[in-house]
Amino acid sequence: MSCARHGWRAGARPETAGVRAGILLILAAAVAGCAVPAPPPDGVRHVVLVWLKEPGNPAHRRTVVEVTRDLAHLPGVLSVDAGPVVPGDRPIVDDSFDVGICFRFESVAAMRRYVVHPLHVKLVKERLRPIVRRLQVYDFTIR
Repeated sequence: MSCARHGWRAGARPETAGVRAGILLILAAAVAGCAVPAPPPDGVRHVVLVWLKEPGNPAHRRTVVEVTRDLAHLPGVLSVDAGPVVPGDRPIVDDSFDVGICFRFESVAAMRRYVVHPLHVKLVKERLRPIVRRLQVYDFTIR
């Protein structure tokens, strides 16, 4: 039996073509499942470096991380990471700060709302200002 339209050759069994088609479908599904979704086109990273009034104070470092976690549930925050500096031995590494924080927001507008959110303002004033000497902020879009 031969049918060029279905990919069968003279002498080939129709069942073989079906098996080949099934394998191709499985491979296509597997490859499609490996695709990495693109980040939101208007996503934003908000990086904050913190220098403490008492550099290296472990209790104050923990306070900064705890406050950060308290802010992670505010609207527009997609994720947040915070932790103490990793000491570096290369000249290009700035390890002069105590704690690094990285927020991911869904948009620039969400980040701007976060900065003026009453809980953010309150925690910065009441829990961070008493122990923080300096903050440095870097904001950038994710593309």
